[in-house]
Amino acid sequence: MLKSLNTTKFVSVAILSAVLAGCGSQAPSSTGTAPTVATSLASAPLAPNVYLAQAANSKDPQQRDTNLLLAAHAYINANDYAAAQKLLKSMQPSLSQTPTLVAEHKYLTARVLEHTSTYVEALKTLSYPSTWVLPGWQMAAYHQFRAHLFQLNKQPIEQVRELSLLTTYLPPAEASEVNNQIWQVLQPMHEQTLLSFTKDAKSPVFAGWLQLAYIAKHYAVDPNQLVRYLGDWQKQNPYHPAAAKLPADLDRALNAKPFMPKNIAVLLPLTGQRASAANAIRQGILASYLAKPNEQVAVNFYDTANDAVAAYQQAVNAGAEFIIGPLLPNEIDQLLSLNNTSPSTSTSTGTAPAAPIAPTAAIPQLFLNQTDKFVPDINKFFFALSPAQEAADAATRMYQDGVTMPLLLASNDAIGKRMAESFIQAWKKKSDTPIEVYYYDGGDKMKTTVQDALGVRDSQERIARIKELLGNSVQADFRSRQDIDAIYMISTPQDLTLLKAFIDVNFSVFTQPVPLYTSSRSRVDNESSQTAQDLNNLTMSDAPWLMQNGEENLMVNTLWSGWNNSQKRLFVMGYDAMDLISKLAQMRSFTGYQFNGRSGVLSVNPDGVINRQLSWGRYQRGSFRQL
Repeated sequence: MLKSLNTTKFVSVAILSAVLAGCGSQAPSSTGTAPTVATSLASAPLAPNVYLAQAANSKDPQQRDTNLLLAAHAYINANDYAAAQKLLKSMQPSLSQTPTLVAEHKYLTARVLEHTSTYVEALKTLSYPSTWVLPGWQMAAYHQFRAHLFQLNKQPIEQVRELSLLTTYLPPAEASEVNNQIWQVLQPMHEQTLLSFTKDAKSPVFAGWLQLAYIAKHYAVDPNQLVRYLGDWQKQNPYHPAAAKLPADLDRALNAKPFMPKNIAVLLPLTGQRASAANAIRQGILASYLAKPNEQVAVNFYDTANDAVAAYQQAVNAGAEFIIGPLLPNEIDQLLSLNNTSPSTSTSTGTAPAAPIAPTAAIPQLFLNQTDKFVPDINKFFFALSPAQEAADAATRMYQDGVTMPLLLASNDAIGKRMAESFIQAWKKKSDTPIEVYYYDGGDKMKTTVQDALGVRDSQERIARIKELLGNSVQADFRSRQDIDAIYMISTPQDLTLLKAFIDVNFSVFTQPVPLYTSSRSRVDNESSQTAQDLNNLTMSDAPWLMQNGEENLMVNTLWSGWNNSQKRLFVMGYDAMDLISKLAQMRSFTGYQFNGRSGVLSVNPDGVINRQLSWGRYQRGSFRQL
């Protein structure tokens, strides 16, 4: 590994060898001739005491410092950061001012600071003047480690900048591995973030990467435009690493054929218990269609309340070229389990044989829910307003906000447990910090759970024991725990106000209250100004459309004044489902492409599941405002 950097995996020993060979450095000779400084600093395979002994016997100051630096490097390899730090500090006053040695001292000091201080301090230390002329291996190690530190410090743009500089010191074959990593880092970024860094004249390779990522996101839905702007980009960046070989997923997006159906079928439970939910989705689909009317496109609705398979068959027989729905998980499982090789000839009426059901894979389909019983298929997509997905998104948001030790308070029911588990799994991908979860029940038990979670009951019991010993005249205030820095609340709307009140009163006067987060599941319908005041400083995720007060919101509130928040979310889900049809093929081919929908920022995973990032808002001064 380059410079024995244990925490960054993508540059191999083979790359280091190639870089060293390119620098013309020589390996130690068999006759015992002293190695060159550049070569000897590249790695420290021996024990620290070996290098310390060689340093003690060195008469040449540069060779002495070389061996001392190797000893510090060997201490770092052994995870003995205290010894490395002590050695580096002691040698600094007399360190030879050769750029290679000074650079190595800075590099190793930053390696120590990564583990003993902060990433910011490490980055401040690891800064080389532009006038230094250093060996290629040393510059490669420098940019690689800086990229690693920026990654740890949650600065992906700067991480990409360093990775793009790293590739200039690597052979083409190995540089392509780093180019792949650059592209992966760019994928989650919003196109406006990318756009703001595309004019960096000082770093043309870096700027070229961001220009390419922006073009890919902004024009992915329109293949003709995408081809045009990619061609322009390649002409402007003829020597860019991606000019000769586009990233694989972008190349797939260029060749993906978009869905352009003329006959769209929608399968929903239009009657029965689920009719109110289905109607909200239906109105959203119609609103999307009427916003961009096309006489060549027909949209037909089929009722799945009695038989989802029969509704599907009717749609197929009517010539459907794309199907939206069904909505319920059991209906989705029924369609997924259809025998694709043995078409049915039965009918629901029993009067005459119906046309065979076409294989489900033949017609592209956007299911309006998720199910565990599916095998990824190129023509199947799954779009759900998933509470579990929302909890995972919250874990990412809180991590980005700098939260390091969150606490979960969740309702003791199936949804609460599923959301808590989803949050924990998403957090594990970001941090090794374990998550504490406290499940609460209603009534007085909620208060008790909150006190247990915040450590208040333990404090109260200690105060009671002291009063037993010293008398009731002892004045003492309870203390709450100080090791957590945020709370994620998973509750129903009915529980939210009371749960937050219990949290507020159970933070002691000695502790600064921590930020509170919750999900759209908790949002109160038709909340009063008093309720909004009670929820002051609470941060909540929700569909971006429900955080706005535009003309479309006013229209929906006027036409369907009785709708609750859940129905409004289903309305925008239907709206987005219709808008997604022409984009799905490209979105699946190019996972970095994001569509700004009314229900969230949408992207498609390789398995066809639509990922949804919500907007965030905060209750402040008696109102809920989008952040």
